[in-house]
Amino acid sequence: MATPIYIIEEQRLRRNLTLIADVAAKADIEIILAFKAFALWKTFPIFREYIHATTASSLSEARLAYEEFGAPAHTFSPAYTDGEIDDIIRCSSHLTFNSLSQYEHYHERAKGVSIGLRINPEYSEIGTLLYNPCAPGMRFGVTADKLPEQLPEDIEGFHCHCHCESGADVFQRTLVHIEEKFAKWFPQLKWINFGGGHLMTRKDYDVELLISMMQDFHRRYPWLKVILEPGSAFAWQTGPLVSHVVDIVEDKGIRTAILDVSFTCHMPDCLEMPYFPEVRGAEHVEEQTSAAHTYRLGGNSCLSGDFMTSWRFPEELKIGDEVIFEDMIHYTTVKTNMFNGITHPAIGMLHNDGKLEILREFGYEDYKNRMD
Repeated sequence: MATPIYIIEEQRLRRNLTLIADVAAKADIEIILAFKAFALWKTFPIFREYIHATTASSLSEARLAYEEFGAPAHTFSPAYTDGEIDDIIRCSSHLTFNSLSQYEHYHERAKGVSIGLRINPEYSEIGTLLYNPCAPGMRFGVTADKLPEQLPEDIEGFHCHCHCESGADVFQRTLVHIEEKFAKWFPQLKWINFGGGHLMTRKDYDVELLISMMQDFHRRYPWLKVILEPGSAFAWQTGPLVSHVVDIVEDKGIRTAILDVSFTCHMPDCLEMPYFPEVRGAEHVEEQTSAAHTYRLGGNSCLSGDFMTSWRFPEELKIGDEVIFEDMIHYTTVKTNMFNGITHPAIGMLHNDGKLEILREFGYEDYKNRMD
């Protein structure tokens, strides 16, 4: 394959969807797709075979849910605006407010939707501060001490997000804190949304624990509908980013294989998180080394820090060789950018019959129109 491309594999996607649908049925909960992690709308016909709703955090995502997925969105935003709120309501079935002031400002316009309030239990086990929504001073949600004893009549649900690629054991510990702080308001509600970050499609995730936890929760609060809205779980390990070596340079004993893709543009979480992606056929090396077959991998943007260290390959890399980054569909495809105007990878889908369908290719007009 001559050009860089993200490839989503239908077989792996259906495997994840099957597991998620099974968990939803056994736990008697609704699991919906969070567009913040995956929004390749040409795959929505497959998703609709397994799930019935999605979650949005902006007007564009809400429109995508309504117009392309074919169902109104469960929408949360930390900051609704006068110019967008009415269109967001038109495209939503559920509307969650981040603060009591946002609720006061907009709830009378939110007729015909189920209104929720985001809560903050002040507890999260997310280690990376950038992704921790419950860190001190964080802008997300209302803490228990700020809620009135009697909620406004039109608030029907709570939304709580505390996880990031977390296990069921983390959810189990977090749920204790949520109930301790907020259970006294549960009789006033119809639903509770426990947000995303429940990585139930990861191999070591304890699916049975999640199911039993939700069954127990139903026994304690049988009137509450439970919603989970993971993003990564749907597209976890569903396909790679295929790149190519375009040059190999060396300085101070450090060899860098320069690729036709960019970390900052096409794999931004690698630098933000940061985390080291799995490279097919190569071993990640903790320390920079001049050992044989070992390379930094460098992106093709002009950002000096557009590289990651280091991987040992089974043999010397050559110009033109493929370098395949595994698991590059969730979050990556929604966070790419066109910094530097460098060529954006195509997006393809490998179907079960072995045929590769090109869903999208990008060119100069895409870059130019963003600058218009």
